[in-house]
Amino acid sequence: MESSTGENIKITIFGESHSPEIGVTIDGFPVGFEIDEERLAAFMARRAPGRDKFSTQRKEVDKVVFLSGLTDSKTDGTTIRAVIYNSNQRSKDYSELRDKPRPGHADYTARMKYGEEYDVSGGGHFSGRLTAPLCIAGGICMQWLESKGITIGAHIASIHGINDKKFDSVNITAEELTALKEKPFTCIDDGAAEKMKAEILAAKDDCDSVGGTAECAVIGLPTGLGGPMFSGIESKISLNVFGIPAVKAIEFGAGFESTRLFGSENNDEFYFDENGNVKTRTNNCGGILGGISNAMPLIFTAAFKPTPSIYKTQNTVSLENKENTTLNIVGRHDPCIVQRAVPVVEAAAALTIADMMIGENK
Repeated sequence: MESSTGENIKITIFGESHSPEIGVTIDGFPVGFEIDEERLAAFMARRAPGRDKFSTQRKEVDKVVFLSGLTDSKTDGTTIRAVIYNSNQRSKDYSELRDKPRPGHADYTARMKYGEEYDVSGGGHFSGRLTAPLCIAGGICMQWLESKGITIGAHIASIHGINDKKFDSVNITAEELTALKEKPFTCIDDGAAEKMKAEILAAKDDCDSVGGTAECAVIGLPTGLGGPMFSGIESKISLNVFGIPAVKAIEFGAGFESTRLFGSENNDEFYFDENGNVKTRTNNCGGILGGISNAMPLIFTAAFKPTPSIYKTQNTVSLENKENTTLNIVGRHDPCIVQRAVPVVEAAAALTIADMMIGENK
């Protein structure tokens, strides 16, 4: 079982939710770049479990330990190998799931593909826990991109039909994206954030869960990054974003809303700004035309399904007895994963853009 991505910066994520460690190997990262480990730790903390009552109460520090690839915090050209040691597993909570697959989870399909030996504890390699190593790689790439003048940031766009304000897709600034990262609950509109929190807690009290969306922006991209068809930015970002468990859809710019517009409304008209640069007055295309960046902010939104682990009694099957049965899930689970997924979306975008930037410069 391999979870790898990247053409120029190649990463492989390894481990399982309840294994002694999880981690990532990174090959092809630029040599001589100094990684700010304190900033990386702060980035990892935004995704970490157990921070508040809106997420799982599993307590993990998610401290990154670099085993190779750095000399005095600078990349030295060898494979970067980084791990996080798991410390708060409760595998006994998952013993029944070898026989009774959880609705909405990969328990059944994983067993059919990998056999009875597959470890279902905590979801195994299919767990959202494996987004922590993704954030290691993405967090490092984000620092490198910032050194090139490229800033990435995301926010909770919606939870269970409660909407935050959207990014100003034409005028979003690096300062606004950076300020969002300082918020414990990443919304632009604090009023919307409070409504979302109440919705999450209501679902939690009802032994249920909710989903939502995260909107991500990339600014500072040069014109001309990407290519047609399978080389397009949309294709590359989608590949990595769909590597995040629970993502069910992605749209760029106006996305599905553009299907309700006339061409005259959807087209982004060009103009020269005061500095002689070509800009568009609107940004329905999300900063991408023909798979290629046009120097406007790159905007996309990822949709997350409700957490499938809920405490209501659910119908399932007994694989051993070949009969219909019911299941009551125990353990510690997020009533909503969107708030913790925001930095993971940023990481997937950063990894994609860094990989493409290096490829363009070869």
